[in-house]
Amino acid sequence: MQKLAWFTDIHLNFLKGEGLSAFLQKISQGSPDAILIGGDIAEAPSLERHLKMMKNHVESPIYFVLGNHDFYHGSITHIRSRIEKLSKEIKGLHWLGLDMIVEITPDIALVGYDGWSDGRLGNYALSPVMLNDYVLIKELASLNKKERLRKLNELGDEAAVHAKKVLQVACERHQKIICLTHVPPFKEACWHEGKISDDNWLPHFTNKAAGDVLKEVMVKNQHCSLTVLCGHTHGAGYAKILPNLEVKTGGSVYGYPRIQELIIISQ
Repeated sequence: MQKLAWFTDIHLNFLKGEGLSAFLQKISQGSPDAILIGGDIAEAPSLERHLKMMKNHVESPIYFVLGNHDFYHGSITHIRSRIEKLSKEIKGLHWLGLDMIVEITPDIALVGYDGWSDGRLGNYALSPVMLNDYVLIKELASLNKKERLRKLNELGDEAAVHAKKVLQVACERHQKIICLTHVPPFKEACWHEGKISDDNWLPHFTNKAAGDVLKEVMVKNQHCSLTVLCGHTHGAGYAKILPNLEVKTGGSVYGYPRIQELIIISQ
């Protein structure tokens, strides 16, 4: 039996002193065989420090993707470069943005991609929503609304290409796939306060491009099942997209990180 502890949207920059120590202790409780973190770990200036701190407190391997907050006060290009380097330097710290396919058991694999809202669902043109992303991330700051949509499309497509590549290979080798990401890939998984987000928020909280390729790959691979673990909206929910494709969206509250699920895998 293996135990995988799934966390998302832990926002460690909101924790200080005893709160941070208590959370680090919580991560190692129960001695999970692996830890899965679905992004929004901290913010750019403290991201590497918090990742190192977590790894220093647990023996289990940590598999993670990055969320939008992880790039706040920084650059997407720079942070990805730094995290790639860090993942290669520190044993047991694994960024799933590096085309990794992790064999959990001979039948079960873990894959992942960072994800990004791509502006394609809902009504971007009429949405009044202005996220901090569009001010605090170098590649998005100072863009007008039309330019920003082009950039969001680009980031969403990039995530979709990565997701398709790793998922297709994983399906060729395994019967069940767990996919860790940050942004919900379907409208049905974009939960907030017990409801699906409306057309104003959907463009900023879903990645349609990724969802399209996940469905495409799973339709072609009926022998496989896929469970997607995401977050971003801070609202918990569940969606069954296809008979062999389900999505779990993790809920969270700033300053109170918690385990989303302890996934038990029988061998």
